[in-house]
Amino acid sequence: MDFDFSDDQEQLRDAVRKWVDKGYTFERRREITQAGGFDRAAYTELAELGLCGLYVSEDQGGMGMGPVEGMVVMEELGRGIVLEPVQQALIAGAVLEAYAADALKAEWLPKIASGEAIVVLAQQERKARYNLSKCDTQAQQQEGQWNITGTKSMVAVGDHADAFLVPAMAAGKLALFLVAQGAKGAATSGYITQDGGRAAELSLNQTPASLVSLNGLTALKHAVDIGIACVCAEGVGVMDKTLAITVDYMNTRKQFNTTIATFQALRHRVADMKMQLELGRSMSYYASLKLNEPATERHQALARAKYQLGTSMRFIGQQAVQLHGGIGVTDEYIVSHYFKKLTQLEMTFGDTLHQLGEVSSSMQETAGVFA
Repeated sequence: MDFDFSDDQEQLRDAVRKWVDKGYTFERRREITQAGGFDRAAYTELAELGLCGLYVSEDQGGMGMGPVEGMVVMEELGRGIVLEPVQQALIAGAVLEAYAADALKAEWLPKIASGEAIVVLAQQERKARYNLSKCDTQAQQQEGQWNITGTKSMVAVGDHADAFLVPAMAAGKLALFLVAQGAKGAATSGYITQDGGRAAELSLNQTPASLVSLNGLTALKHAVDIGIACVCAEGVGVMDKTLAITVDYMNTRKQFNTTIATFQALRHRVADMKMQLELGRSMSYYASLKLNEPATERHQALARAKYQLGTSMRFIGQQAVQLHGGIGVTDEYIVSHYFKKLTQLEMTFGDTLHQLGEVSSSMQETAGVFA
């Protein structure tokens, strides 16, 4: 199998990397965090690069690209621990393309692609614990209008978003809806997240909504699988940069008039970090290549990938802090922010133990048996 990237994919990688290196410095990121964890200007710059419309068809103003291009972009954004929710744009673009009616596509997809509108997935509820089929939010249809009542937690940039993709129970079956920000009965309460980004609680009280799909569980699983693939790729970028920062520190930090990079025990730990990085990278490739497969195969593949990425991210983050010593946990030093990002990504769209359960539950009776 050929794992070489095409010229177009390499050019896309270079464009994003140049923006991250020159336009999203650590100082700018710190300012964004201090200002609330989200910067619309930075998001607009990403949209101008075409990143928000990667999964939106060209007919709707997007770039019409696929999972590999999404992986390339998310890796580079991970290297800069970018806070702005490009991941959510990819999820919204793909889900609306696949499941929404033509009128809803025409209304929202061009605005998502241009960066004019931010549409985010609002699926998490306090009791759910990553279980997508557990949903207390209710939807009722009256005179042709759907209304939703319920509360969603940890909604990415929820108080800055222009619309939400909201799963809700409709006549005992999970359906997926789109709710516009500012709709009657909708309220958000924003806060800073552990990694310096922004999220919000979303409260809906008889809020008007547009139906995306009555087969909401299928659409929601697809959305979360896209999110997992994005997290895997972003995690690879964060781990890659974390390892580079750690190696650079070890090559300059001295003990007993000798750089600590020469200590054999520490070199072994760096080798273990590199091994975990490459295991994570290979599983991120696997996740992206499986993203367009049938639903059952896709979901199993994404669970396997997220389990490995969770293991790798936790290991590399913890080892980086240990190898830096006390400075590794100070807010002034950059590696602490990479560590917090890795910790948060490990828990996004299902933590490692949850994904292990998903992998286990999908095993057949013949798993591990060779005849």
